[in-house]
Amino acid sequence: MSFLKNLFRGNKESEVKKEKIVPLTNGKLVNITEVPDEVFSSKMMGDGFAMKTTDGIIVSPVDGKIVTVFPTKHAITIESVDKREILIHLGVDTVNLKGEGFEVFVEENQNVKCGDKLVKMDVEFIEKNAKSSMPIVVFTNLSEEESVKLVEGNVNAGELG
Repeated sequence: MSFLKNLFRGNKESEVKKEKIVPLTNGKLVNITEVPDEVFSSKMMGDGFAMKTTDGIIVSPVDGKIVTVFPTKHAITIESVDKREILIHLGVDTVNLKGEGFEVFVEENQNVKCGDKLVKMDVEFIEKNAKSSMPIVVFTNLSEEESVKLVEGNVNAGELG
């Protein structure tokens, strides 16, 4: 069973689209409502999911193009081949780390495939110096009828369920 169940449930057009989306790290999938930051947990920026990473290796969840690598290395945006806008936010209150604890392997305008290595997080450092090390994926351009449905549990980075 796929870790994302009927990923973009809602309108018929999106149900027909079967974009390949894979887990971005080894660890446990959790509902976005469990993120310890109201901006994410209330879905203010969009629907998505979060993970509890076991190794801090973050890979691309989709085929697409890197749009933005934040100077503080705590976030990356990707436009998928199906024109989904995806924000990958690495932890909570990690902007305050000013890039420390992150090693980035991609740059803006670079094409990526599912499973390509994006970032290495120093999970231990981030846990000690930020509110959370939880990687968060937000789909920022879903229609009002679309939502993310996932099967929570342990997954492997880059693998379809």
